Amino acid sequence: MLVGIIGFFAGIIGGMGMGGGTILIPALVLFASIDPKLAQSINLISSIPMTITALFIHIKNKNVEFGLVVPIALFGIAGAIAGSLLAEYLNSEILRKAFGIFLFLIGLFEIKKGFFDKNEK
Repeated sequence: MLVGIIGFFAGIIGGMGMGGGTILIPALVLFASIDPKLAQSINLISSIPMTITALFIHIKNKNVEFGLVVPIALFGIAGAIAGSLLAEYLNSEILRKAFGIFLFLIGLFEIKKGFFDKNEK
């Protein structure tokens, strides 16, 4: 039941374009006691149907600029290969800490952006 709830909220976040992995990976590690490498694998596999579904909806609503997609996808594939190879050699504890720091920095960035965007209006 817990895993289904985690998946549901990850799907909502992923459908909004914010990356369901930001919810799914920490939730699987913290609440379901799953190894970070396994959680990352689960996130990648589960994101395929969620991403395809969200993609069709965003294309239907004309929210996709195809000219930006090709370079982002190509460099994203290269980054995914590099990251996967790197993850094979890193300890799970290092990955856990690195992902935590990444989420913390993203959170700080979003807070900063919220304050400055509010002041500009």
